[in-house]
Amino acid sequence: MMRLGTATILRLVQLGSFISVIAAIHSFLNLKLLRIPAEFSVISEPISILLPVLNEAERIAPTLQSLMEQRGVPNLELIIRDDGSTDQTIALINRLTKNAPFKVQLITDDQSAPAGWVSKSWSCQRMSEIATGTTLVFIDADVKFSPTAIAQAVSTLRSSGLDLISPYPKQAAVTWSERIIQPLLQWSWLTFLPLRLAERSSNPSLTAANGQFLVIDTNRYRSCGGHGANPAAVLDDIALLQAVKSDGGRGIVVDGTDLATTRMYRNVTELTEGYTKSLWSAAGGRLQSRLLSLFLVITYVIPPIAAVTRSNPKIQRAGAIGFLAAILSRIAVAKRTGSRELPDAVTHPIAITGYVVLSEISWQQRLKGKLLWRGRKIP
Repeated sequence: MMRLGTATILRLVQLGSFISVIAAIHSFLNLKLLRIPAEFSVISEPISILLPVLNEAERIAPTLQSLMEQRGVPNLELIIRDDGSTDQTIALINRLTKNAPFKVQLITDDQSAPAGWVSKSWSCQRMSEIATGTTLVFIDADVKFSPTAIAQAVSTLRSSGLDLISPYPKQAAVTWSERIIQPLLQWSWLTFLPLRLAERSSNPSLTAANGQFLVIDTNRYRSCGGHGANPAAVLDDIALLQAVKSDGGRGIVVDGTDLATTRMYRNVTELTEGYTKSLWSAAGGRLQSRLLSLFLVITYVIPPIAAVTRSNPKIQRAGAIGFLAAILSRIAVAKRTGSRELPDAVTHPIAITGYVVLSEISWQQRLKGKLLWRGRKIP
């Protein structure tokens, strides 16, 4: 019986480690294939930057200041829609954009989001209706841009022949909870999404995007229905790219590390609330979510445990191989995306465990109808 149990554990550890090694190799390949921004050049076409805001007084100043410093975009407009801020957001926007070198339009006291709409998607749709640019640039209020970020992003969109690109910003992480969880964002799609296939495929599951910085051709946006194509989507960025694909268009994430920087969450409370609002929708259903969690545990939690636990030497060696592959993958992604490499990469099993816990909490809150984001109920 003991030998049978040892053999089963060994096979399980070997399976997880094998997947970890293959996934690491794929991440290295993706890092080679990841599109980089085009060189800076002046963009003459009209560009509309669309910024939804809600109680952003503590974070919006660096974003607006970086937009004021944009170069190479002479035909730029900035449209901001406030969704009912109760802090100093509006006053701050008015002060910081008073002498803007381009047109700024601030929408306040607008119609509230109808039933079935996520409030951010409603803001994006409303702003798009009055935008005059041939390219729409959707951004979040906690992203700081390099002086040539908008010009390079639009140039990348046009030179690539794609309909949508998402320059993935550098994710700043300071506290222990951020440093453990946040690196999973880029690592996940660089490890599991075949980038070149995803560019060409209309398969909605082969999709990655980030609404913090998202650039789309205006005609394609309106043709596919924009944010209105799936107004209840919590992951509005993914839903938008899926709508583009359904409309016959193409899009992909690109390396935005040198173009933009953001710090999404500043403590464990913000991080927990931020992820639990959306993780329930990440895998397509509760069963799929739990199967994904099981897959991740087998691949990235069991091998490290086997590697550091006194047990059969074969089990330890198999586990060490899988753990090392995951660490090397995390280091490679961190080096490319400007994140901390060590000792953070070694916490990968803890990060995966954190993801699994947050996913389960998200589903529990979803089933109880208690999901909120900034005081707004999730449809």
